Amino acid sequence: MSSSDAHYGGNLVDGARILALFGDIATELLIEYDGDEGLFKAYESIEFIAPVFAGDFIEASGQIVKSGNTSRTMTFEARKIVSPRPDINDSAADLLNKAIVVCKAKGTCVVPKDKQRKK
Repeated sequence: MSSSDAHYGGNLVDGARILALFGDIATELLIEYDGDEGLFKAYESIEFIAPVFAGDFIEASGQIVKSGNTSRTMTFEARKIVSPRPDINDSAADLLNKAIVVCKAKGTCVVPKDKQRKK
């Protein structure tokens, strides 16, 4: 996360930034699965688990867990893998021994039947 992603005091990053990553992942999954970007319909659940700060490196992933006629249910997870160390100097950072899950979500996307090119 860059300093421009910080939205609140203490360089805290807005949770919407993580959801934007999930949206990008959803688009990639739909293109791979259906050959179309589709549309994000709704989140069923979003759980912000740990704070994200400017300078953190976030790794995000997702998968399609259910496929309907036009709907695709997906789960997402974002993990912090690097944290900055401003106490050492302005460019110091640590690779975390264990990734910290910062957000989990479940959502549904839709690809209209006439847009589906694969299967």
